[in-house]
Amino acid sequence: MEEARSRILKVPYNVQELAKQQVGTIPRRYIHDDVGKISDSSMLLPEIPVIDMLAIGDDNFELQRLHFACKEWGFFQVVNHGVSSFLVEKVKTEIQAFFNLPMEEKKKFERQEGDVEGYGQDVVFTEEQKLEWSDIFYMTTLPINFRKPHLFPKLPHSLRDIMEEYCKEMKSLAMIIIRQLGKALRMDEKEMRDLSNDGMQLIRMNYYPPCPEPHKTIGVSPHSDTDALTILLQLNKTDGLQVRKNDIWVPIKPLPNAFIVNIGDMMEILSNGIYRSIEHRAVVSAKQERLSLATFYIFNPVSELGPAHSLIGPNNPPIFPRFHLGKSLQDFSERKQYGKSFIDCMKVETKDDES
Repeated sequence: MEEARSRILKVPYNVQELAKQQVGTIPRRYIHDDVGKISDSSMLLPEIPVIDMLAIGDDNFELQRLHFACKEWGFFQVVNHGVSSFLVEKVKTEIQAFFNLPMEEKKKFERQEGDVEGYGQDVVFTEEQKLEWSDIFYMTTLPINFRKPHLFPKLPHSLRDIMEEYCKEMKSLAMIIIRQLGKALRMDEKEMRDLSNDGMQLIRMNYYPPCPEPHKTIGVSPHSDTDALTILLQLNKTDGLQVRKNDIWVPIKPLPNAFIVNIGDMMEILSNGIYRSIEHRAVVSAKQERLSLATFYIFNPVSELGPAHSLIGPNNPPIFPRFHLGKSLQDFSERKQYGKSFIDCMKVETKDDES
């Protein structure tokens, strides 16, 4: 599908409030004709790999399992990750409390026209664009000087304090995973370190209310993440995340005390296509709300990104160009993401493509 490029609009709708009205049908603008069949979780389907972070430092076999997961799935769960379960439970409680706040309190963080950050709907560029059955809160968290003064610093004190600690833990975990990915790829350590140090972190709190017609809409449309690495925390027991594997939507069942990790487009570019950023989506439930928290880690935005020098050569030419990361991200933020649109627009045209 062609990308829509336009100014970012402010949407005067709130799905959580709409769901409270207990309507029998959803408004036309939320109906997606291309949702397709929602996978039945009772079907016998493959599961994404599980990586033991405690074992990976000393176990070459576990490192190879991570390598396989990134090549074949682009998704995996991590256990024994070292993040306090007490901290995680506090995060769950505080985010649930935020979405339970009165609307006038949440509107203090409302996304403004022309801005991608804030509370509300996902970015909308046209009056005709289909809407998604979810409310989100998206904001930059690190570096601290990149935070917008009306968002993170103004959060309710208990939420702000716990998210401050959580964001530090997520950065630490992201850096450990990225370092292990570089090791599995046999990349030059300095090259990976220069890219990943001083990167950016953003978070997205997701709220998916119960929906009277879940088969007609979508919580998050199919897409791959533009970042280097995403770490997802499921906040309650309602599942909804699905990944596309061999043209089948495979539901992900989060393990207790685990994080779901996925490779982003930047990592696919850096690995020269060895690792894959995979399309995923979120479906909604007729009876239950779902909450999740995604943490995105972006390579240093002042850096130049392209296939790692240590991974290309005469027999392995680059399939992506080199480009200034910050400028490309700015340009791409002005477009609606469909599928793997960032990767598709970055690929180098080969003679085979032209024929």
